[in-house]
Amino acid sequence: MTEPNKPHRAPRAVPIDEPETDRRDYAEAERIRHPRMVKGAVALTAPEDDPFLKEEIELPAAVPRKHRGLTAGKILLGSLSVLASLAFGYWLDSLIRALFERLPWLGWVAAGFTVLAALSLVVIAWRELRGLRRLEKVADLRAEIEKIEPQPSAKEARHLVDRVTTFLGNRPQTARGRKAIASLEHEIVDGPQLMRFAERELLATLDREARALVVNAARRVSVVTAVSPRASVDMLYVLWEAIRLVRGIAILYGARPGGFGMMRLFRDVIAHLAVTGTVAAGDSLIEQAVGHGVAARISSKLGEGVINGLMTARIGVSAMDLCRPMPFVELKRPRVSEFFTDLTSLMSKKSKAETTD
Repeated sequence: MTEPNKPHRAPRAVPIDEPETDRRDYAEAERIRHPRMVKGAVALTAPEDDPFLKEEIELPAAVPRKHRGLTAGKILLGSLSVLASLAFGYWLDSLIRALFERLPWLGWVAAGFTVLAALSLVVIAWRELRGLRRLEKVADLRAEIEKIEPQPSAKEARHLVDRVTTFLGNRPQTARGRKAIASLEHEIVDGPQLMRFAERELLATLDREARALVVNAARRVSVVTAVSPRASVDMLYVLWEAIRLVRGIAILYGARPGGFGMMRLFRDVIAHLAVTGTVAAGDSLIEQAVGHGVAARISSKLGEGVINGLMTARIGVSAMDLCRPMPFVELKRPRVSEFFTDLTSLMSKKSKAETTD
């Protein structure tokens, strides 16, 4: 038995009682606010000056310092070095003469060791000069390539590519690239295309390894400075890790600096950071860290480790600029922000592990 069809009920509006608090909030929102005077100075920031509205700051590439000629400081240092050498030579001569007068065989032993030390000094000096020369060769190659960019002639491009290939000839990572460039020896290739092809074939592998060195160094610095209880230990470890990173990148790109060459290279890196790195830390790194909510995700000590890791990455990128025989044209120059995700993920995992423990 079917039920009779019921008449359809016409739609109608059903009033919903709003909470008293909601009606009060609406009334307050609709109330007209009277103008009032704001006490104190109000600083307005233009949109172009607001760091949180800017895109990532593109830092300039590091360049070697221009070495000045003869200065008063160099004259003073050279004069003191000559006087110290004369004093040491006089003392050594007096020692050997005294030994000959007392026991001749002791005099001969001292003379033999003196000759051996002199030969060792000559070898060390030759290695240091060779290291300095290789650093100068890298700077000269990069300066010549930057000078003819972006439209080098085919002859200029071929000459510079041959020089870069010869310079990187002892790096096994460039064997495939050198073979690819050699296959184009009798081909007609446009100058800009040849330069970009050489950069891609010769330096892509080295750039990946250099980036891995920078990432590993930044991670070590982040972890050690995050768990270290003393600021002095942080400073010493960051300095040691920075020197180790700069030296590793220089050896990777074929510079192989000696002691004095390493001092000059590290001085150029620090000089570049003194000009742009401090601004980067204030206007880019810290603001990016705040903007990504590092303080909300990890503790303040771990956040300090992230900042130290980013500064170590900045040193590594500057070292890549100085040790790379070709400027970044075809390949992308690493940015400090690219290392941010690696460091924050590492510190977040460490913070969760500490919370669990």
